[in-house]
Amino acid sequence: MPEQLGLSVAVQSPKPGRVASTLFAILILAGCGGHPKGVMTPVAVATSATSQVDMLVGTTRQPSGDPATLFSGERSPTLALTDVAVSIPPDDRRKPGTVQWPRRLPPNPETDFAVTRVRQLASRDEAREWFRQHSVGGHILLFVHGFNNRYEDGVFRLAQIVHDSGAKATPMLFTWPSRARVLDYNYDKESTNYSRTALEDALRALATAPDVKDVTILAHSMGTWLTMEALRQMGIRDGKIAPKIQNVILASPDIDLDVFAKQWTDMGEGRPKFTIFVSQDDRALAVSSLISGDVSRLGAIDPTAEPYRTQLERAGITAIDLTKVETDDGLHHGKFAESPEIVQLIGQRIITGQTLTDSQISLAEGITAVVAGTAKNVGTIAAATIAAPVSVIERSGPPPKRIRLEETLASGAQAESAAH
Repeated sequence: MPEQLGLSVAVQSPKPGRVASTLFAILILAGCGGHPKGVMTPVAVATSATSQVDMLVGTTRQPSGDPATLFSGERSPTLALTDVAVSIPPDDRRKPGTVQWPRRLPPNPETDFAVTRVRQLASRDEAREWFRQHSVGGHILLFVHGFNNRYEDGVFRLAQIVHDSGAKATPMLFTWPSRARVLDYNYDKESTNYSRTALEDALRALATAPDVKDVTILAHSMGTWLTMEALRQMGIRDGKIAPKIQNVILASPDIDLDVFAKQWTDMGEGRPKFTIFVSQDDRALAVSSLISGDVSRLGAIDPTAEPYRTQLERAGITAIDLTKVETDDGLHHGKFAESPEIVQLIGQRIITGQTLTDSQISLAEGITAVVAGTAKNVGTIAAATIAAPVSVIERSGPPPKRIRLEETLASGAQAESAAH
């Protein structure tokens, strides 16, 4: 099948040193997530010093039958919709970029993230009414979480992102069936495939809602695969992506380079504006690369190196390199949400369609700062923000492995041009 699509599958034997470091990363990953489970039971808030984030949660998970968890990691054929409110402790009692899980239950809203309301919505009419009541200028921020996440993980992470970013948008979470176990990587990956039509339908419903002006999708890790697949399906079915879907942010995308290029091409013309956050020290993506046959992941590229820099510019894809950004995340996989500067960049610039360079620094200077390694503030730079159509670049002889993404993008543009 890959050969029929004009792609090739490159598999290399991983080096012993890389295997050891990757296994070490797996052990770190397995040791994460020691917080109490079952925090979805609502609690009362007795102080006005806390903040509240209201969100709509859509899921293809199976109901758990337990109000403390609401949904399990198993799959459901029906999309469930839930109105959820999360209380966030006062700013002087938490560090931006962090989710303060309770050490014991029930949580204390003074110091912990806490659920304060849960209401199941029985129909899409109720969902439309929810959006009317919670509209923030008609802007929607839809978050799709990554691998190894429980229902509550996605809820609390989105609440943190919305609060810390200052995003002027109505938040919605799409949570797919993850068993939240390290060794269930393949189950989780298949769950994203299982959920792609449900996400496509949810996006189409948002795009056709009269009260919605625009949609920004923020997807993380394995959730980027689900997002790309849903958009690809929409592009194939409708011949284009719904115009209201204006921004797609892929954070630490766990996607094979060749596959991403094919997904991007299959969307057709009129694609949303794409931004990717990458980091070459992402240990979780190193694990994924090993599991996937030692094939490089999109989220681990160096966007300032050729040919990536040129091909991303020509595709109109913004790439922001977070390699030098330091957070408390031992896997270096959640920098997009845990760095206060980056999460504010998402909320205040990307969602509003602003240029990702500081007002005091030109685009050229910003790119130069990335390449030279002299940038002082990662929030002032972008590796590529030039929006231009992909052009065919002729090369003699067989291409090296790392330019296959460029050639696939170029071939897609050539096919589009021929069609017109």
